[in-house]
Amino acid sequence: MPASANIPPLILPFISDRAKKILDLVEKFVDEQCIPAHALFDAQLGHGASRWQTKPAVLEKLKAEARQLGLWNMFLGRDHGAGLCSVEYALMAEYLGKSYIASEATNNSAPDTGNMELLEKYGTEAQKQQWLVPLLEGRIRSAFLMTEPDIAASDARNIRCDIHRDGDGYVLNGSKWWSSGAGDPTCELYIVMGQTTNTSSENPYGRHSVVLVPTNTPGITVHRMLSVYGYDDAPHGHGHITLKNVRVPASSIVLGEGRGFEIIQGRLGPGRIHHAMRTIGAAESALEWMIARVNDERKAFRPSHSAHAMFQEWIAKSRIEIDAARMTVLNAAVKIDQEGAKAALREIAMAKVLVPHMALQVIDRAVQAFGAAGVCQDTPLPGLWASARTIRIVDGPDEVHLQQLGRREGQRMGEAV
Repeated sequence: MPASANIPPLILPFISDRAKKILDLVEKFVDEQCIPAHALFDAQLGHGASRWQTKPAVLEKLKAEARQLGLWNMFLGRDHGAGLCSVEYALMAEYLGKSYIASEATNNSAPDTGNMELLEKYGTEAQKQQWLVPLLEGRIRSAFLMTEPDIAASDARNIRCDIHRDGDGYVLNGSKWWSSGAGDPTCELYIVMGQTTNTSSENPYGRHSVVLVPTNTPGITVHRMLSVYGYDDAPHGHGHITLKNVRVPASSIVLGEGRGFEIIQGRLGPGRIHHAMRTIGAAESALEWMIARVNDERKAFRPSHSAHAMFQEWIAKSRIEIDAARMTVLNAAVKIDQEGAKAALREIAMAKVLVPHMALQVIDRAVQAFGAAGVCQDTPLPGLWASARTIRIVDGPDEVHLQQLGRREGQRMGEAV
């Protein structure tokens, strides 16, 4: 059954016929091209230092095929992208989430998606020509340097990386980590958020700025790549980076001094539902593995009636939870399309919190169905779990979204909470 036949009925009015055709192409590309290429990708990636020096050839081949199919920059609407709305792309992101190479193969992978949205929305024409064009063409990659190691990064007001105006430029000093994408050999741009110390704003949300920094600028040191539950995510990577007297021209600032919070909110909102839909795709993949395992056990090992009934219950619960989470995300996407990301903060927060909890539950059931095999490299389940667990932290931890959601609910009811 094609992917377009599985679109929830309530969402159908928001999906164009063109988007349905693209969705079917995405499903076919992921199932028939990307997932079968996983083993070759891993083999070509190799071991040791070489994992950070070259890109697997199979990935470049997939990129060429994706461009030929028109499956390129689907996340970005308006003039530069595929012209899809948030709901339409959200459905496609789910299928991309079933493969750990599909998003990059179609130039729809984080952090480049958010960085391209940032440049498209807030960049000057010169900044777009220098950075957005090669990113859109997939010739380079980028990283977003926001999180810092020595602060409580869940509150971005704590960011201390110093951005100081000096003559005709800015000088940056500070330390960043979890700079995803920094390990990629084609990463040429760091988008850095820091505190503009010569900005005299009394508003704590008006003291930060965003600056575009070429990765080959003197003063940058990449110390290491951080692992996620043991996975290094090469060649993408999550860098620990210091900036010491890093000088960039004044034209490198985005939108202007003190506009950092405005920029990151515009960047992170849509990205949160992209993460959520990719995570739903991971949960669907785990459910498929669980069903395959249960069928194999039924044929080969003749489990007891009670065991089979338990597996059926796990599968049924997983289906209910995945479908409920999907509708929560799509509801947020509809709100974004109709009223903008700022008006959809409540719906985005609900999706951001709900989806990873759901995915972790489904993946854990699949692991349990496989027993010891579920925690080793013989299935993708450990990697799916590690990735889903990070979503509870990235782009704001659960606790921050829950506090903000609780406050908004109180305001909506006319009560102070």
